[in-house]
Amino acid sequence: MAESAEEIRHHIRVYMMVFGALAVLTLVTVAVSYLHIESIAATIMVALAIASVKGALVAGYFMHLVSEKQIIYWILILTVAFFIVLMLLPLLTDISTVGIPV
Repeated sequence: MAESAEEIRHHIRVYMMVFGALAVLTLVTVAVSYLHIESIAATIMVALAIASVKGALVAGYFMHLVSEKQIIYWILILTVAFFIVLMLLPLLTDISTVGIPV
């Protein structure tokens, strides 16, 4: 499928903007590492937030997941359903043995 020169320029512009955002977020990550945050939990939350944004940018644009929204949502719903079942499974087995002497 042949794309026009304008479409190619648009894609390149988007990729360069994502690259710039990733570069800025990398600098933010380095800058945050020099901060002395008292709470370990707060430090981890900041690091995970920055890493999540960077991961979302890479997955969305460089892996072309932005254009695959419908299938991604169905896979996400299926993953959440399996997660709920797996989290409830030990609870359900524990409830079924209530009142039985060990």
